Amino acid sequence: MIKAVIFDVDGTLAETEEVHRIAFNRAFAEAGLDWRWDEDLYRRLLKVTGGKERIAHFLEISGGPRLTAEQIAALHKAKTAAYTAMAESGEILLRPGVASLLDALTQAGILLAIATTTSLPNIEALLSSALGENWRGRFSALAAGDMVAQKKPAPDVYQLALSQLDLPAQACVAIEDSRNGVRAARAAGLRTIAVRSAYCAQDDLSEAELVLEDSRALTFGVLATF
Repeated sequence: MIKAVIFDVDGTLAETEEVHRIAFNRAFAEAGLDWRWDEDLYRRLLKVTGGKERIAHFLEISGGPRLTAEQIAALHKAKTAAYTAMAESGEILLRPGVASLLDALTQAGILLAIATTTSLPNIEALLSSALGENWRGRFSALAAGDMVAQKKPAPDVYQLALSQLDLPAQACVAIEDSRNGVRAARAAGLRTIAVRSAYCAQDDLSEAELVLEDSRALTFGVLATF
């Protein structure tokens, strides 16, 4: 039986990407920029992990103005503020079945962990609203994108989570929703279950050991087979 389950956040624990898209657009508007990321464009931009990296990539492919790293960081800070405000207001719910799965894993003595490209403020805003102020006590490891040198598909966040858990990869399972996430988990030596999400529905998830079409299909019984 596995000893820990390591969860991605965006698209996995909750369908957050549409809120991220809205937050980016609000930050652009506040800065007086006439950029607007629609759903199709944002779906393509999600191939680049990390908010600051995504903005920089957008500028490259759109021929937009040359912004300094500091200007991009300021835009991303405004975007994070917009996102966390929406998350804290309860606008984002956990995906169906996630809350009961977390409870079942905890009751079975299986450790919970997070390995995500998103930043700590985003995680805090989402999970404090969805799971309560004491959400951190439920997770034995927390590895975020701003805590590592390279973001997914590099394995850094998963390696950090495994280090915090003090467990070998063979004792854990990763839960992901995107190709970059699956690649990161597999590169860290983890068996991986992929659950398709709204924005990554067309991703090639074939490197995962199991691909599920609905979050409600990810049950304790499924994890018990790993």
